[in-house]
Amino acid sequence: MTVPEIYDYLVRARGDLWTTLEGVPDEVLSRQVLDGKRLHSIKDLIFHAAVVEDCWLHEDILREKPVLDTFPVFGDSPWAPVYSGFALRTLLDYWRAVEQSTLAYLASLTDAELKRVVIVHDAPEETYTVDGLLWHVMIHEMRHTAQIAVLLRTQGVEPPWLDLKNYLPFA
Repeated sequence: MTVPEIYDYLVRARGDLWTTLEGVPDEVLSRQVLDGKRLHSIKDLIFHAAVVEDCWLHEDILREKPVLDTFPVFGDSPWAPVYSGFALRTLLDYWRAVEQSTLAYLASLTDAELKRVVIVHDAPEETYTVDGLLWHVMIHEMRHTAQIAVLLRTQGVEPPWLDLKNYLPFA
């Protein structure tokens, strides 16, 4: 499968996940269910999945300001466990804006662009191809949405079935 094909899967799976999340009580989404330095709640994971896509695409691949800069509500929030206090709608609006920006970029994706080497903006000793970074971003999201699904289940919420097979056309 290609980057655009897998991203299409993510868009459709996200839609199902977002619909489920919109029906979950805020106290469940905000509850501290994970230990660690940065990600404690489902809302933290929601923000994290969106901001990672946003920053890799904009800061590193495109060398422009991230979509996050157009959401002053987040201010200078660190990538720490502070997103429990934000409304789900705000987090999802941000993720939707990131998605729209990524879709616009993918619409112009070429083989040459996929092969282009990118120097990481805050780690110049690290270089990757655009193709590698896009796969990293998509797999990163898949892992965190699976984590969100498990956390929902532990809180008594039935998560959507996000397997790729459910979004493939029949042969």
